Amino acid sequence: MIDRQTLEKARHWLAHDPESATRAELARLIETQSPELSERFAGPLKFGTAGLRGILGAGESRMNRAVVRRASLGLATFLLANEPDAKTRGVVVGYDGRHFGREFAEDTAAVLLAQGIPVHLSERVCPTPLVAFAVTDLDAVAGVIVTASHNPPEYNGYKAYARNGAQIIAPADSDIAVAIETGPDADAIVLADLVKARAEGSLTDLGEAVRRRYLDAVAGLLNVGTGDRSLSIVYTPLHGVGLELCSQAFREAGFHNVHVVAEQAEPDGNFPTVAFPNPEEKGALDLALALARKTNAHLILANDPDADRLAAVVRTPSGEYQPLSGNDVGVLLGHYQLERDALTEQPGQPLVITTIVSSPLLGVIARARGVAYNETLTGFKWIANKAMEREANEGARFIFGYEEALGYSVGTVARDKDGIGAAVVLATLAAELHAHEKTLIDELERIATLYGAFVSRQRSLGYPGAEGAKTMATLMAKLRAAPPEKLAGIAVVAVTDCAAQTRTDAAGTTSISLPASDVIVLELEGGHRVIARPSGTEPKLKVYFDIRLSKGATSAQCRAEGQGLLERFEAEIVARMT
Repeated sequence: MIDRQTLEKARHWLAHDPESATRAELARLIETQSPELSERFAGPLKFGTAGLRGILGAGESRMNRAVVRRASLGLATFLLANEPDAKTRGVVVGYDGRHFGREFAEDTAAVLLAQGIPVHLSERVCPTPLVAFAVTDLDAVAGVIVTASHNPPEYNGYKAYARNGAQIIAPADSDIAVAIETGPDADAIVLADLVKARAEGSLTDLGEAVRRRYLDAVAGLLNVGTGDRSLSIVYTPLHGVGLELCSQAFREAGFHNVHVVAEQAEPDGNFPTVAFPNPEEKGALDLALALARKTNAHLILANDPDADRLAAVVRTPSGEYQPLSGNDVGVLLGHYQLERDALTEQPGQPLVITTIVSSPLLGVIARARGVAYNETLTGFKWIANKAMEREANEGARFIFGYEEALGYSVGTVARDKDGIGAAVVLATLAAELHAHEKTLIDELERIATLYGAFVSRQRSLGYPGAEGAKTMATLMAKLRAAPPEKLAGIAVVAVTDCAAQTRTDAAGTTSISLPASDVIVLELEGGHRVIARPSGTEPKLKVYFDIRLSKGATSAQCRAEGQGLLERFEAEIVARMT
């Protein structure tokens, strides 16, 4: 039986939902008093790691046109209160190939225009990094990309950018949330006529000139003409929107031996050839692997559906294909950028940034090379904003940032992760190595010889729905209240509680500078580390393991020992968290 409060909320939403399809859907649920109503009205979607994201459907806890219109009015209200030139500089709006992407984007534009805010609207599907780039390129006050990134087909989302081109962070996110909550019902929100707005000039296309400038900026990241660019590459956009710009970027960089997975080339929100449109997931790259074997390709590169992430697989000398982890690619790109930067004479100390859940190896490299380094909370919004903060306050020069979930930013083309720019730069590194009969795997071994290495793994524990969120909160509270003293017989020497913003070790408790977040870090003797946190974009509890190996640790035996220790850590932690 559904409680009275939920029924009242559902009936109120039904009375004000402007979309006939979701009204009919919700009416059926109310008529049958479906238990699903509790999920549909568990509370409004919140700005998480990357804005709003949820399952498509009727109700305040789903993604639909009513939610998008209310979110857009909240954004407009915030911009008008905080950006004096919002009515002249405007907002960039784009969308990828997800279901209802165009409808949500046009609703966003119509709400903003009705509030007197001009809009640069993408005239077709586009990658997320293009929107991030366009915000600063067009000197807009904000940006919106309608995307659910690598979530399953039933999802869509709404990612917002600030005027600096980075994702919105506190306090702006909470201010927007308040504006949404205190705003009118969806059917009371005024919409502009898009045809009229276009005729009057307040609505403009994003345009080919912006795409051209983005490609030029990506080309500026490259060592032009270096290496053996006959390197054979298989590329897949994974039914997403990366093909157009990524293919053009490859061609302009001199990579002509690129084979595209035809079955996954065009945007398709159903993602028919994969169970889960995330290149990290098992089976997602099966078609790419098949094409690589057929063409004897040296390298596989894959974007996720909105092209802000990048996955890579390398052919080994034996002809097998070895996937690279997000940490592998992050270390390769970061080290490559640092080596390239050392050959130039530019003002300002080079700066590299990663997240606390990514491999510590980039920090080891940065300290050894004497360059600036930062760790941030999970989410590229923290990387981008920290980079700009240090650029402004210290004159630092940001050259690279990454997070282990396949997100990389090479330079400052986009103040967000960019799977297209990263793909072409990684291909350039691979081409330089290929000229010397080396691979990206050989380069990882060279880095391990110089700096040491880490064996890392992420384990995701699924807890869907409202009850799942409660379960995750309970498990995190238990870990926070009683962290282990040892794992696999190795002492835990420090515990960082990012929610309390404290770090506790044998010397006592000190404050940390990271923003408050539901993250717990266990540091162990020997430089090992375990981190637990709820995901900000998926109904999962994520646990990250890093086992430190000694400098020069390239032997199979050494790595096997590290892997064994990691598995013992994982077994003990998972037993606590399930």
